[in-house]
Amino acid sequence: MSLEITDECINCDVCEPECPNEAISMGPEIYVIDPNLCTECVGHFDTPQCMEVCPVECINKDPAKPETQDELMAKYEKLQAGK
Repeated sequence: MSLEITDECINCDVCEPECPNEAISMGPEIYVIDPNLCTECVGHFDTPQCMEVCPVECINKDPAKPETQDELMAKYEKLQAGK
């Protein structure tokens, strides 16, 4: 599933540059993750880099957008083909 940033976000700016798919951007109040671009770093890293660097642990899997590892890999491949 793609990831989401919760209201606990402190806008520290560390997650955005870590995202290899440029899925993280500043929303109206806090950072947000575009589920169409988020692959949980599948294809790039073993673990989601935004979750690794977040100092307040406000990035979680979004239960509203479940995706399997195969689906995340397919999304990664589609994103790479579009570059």
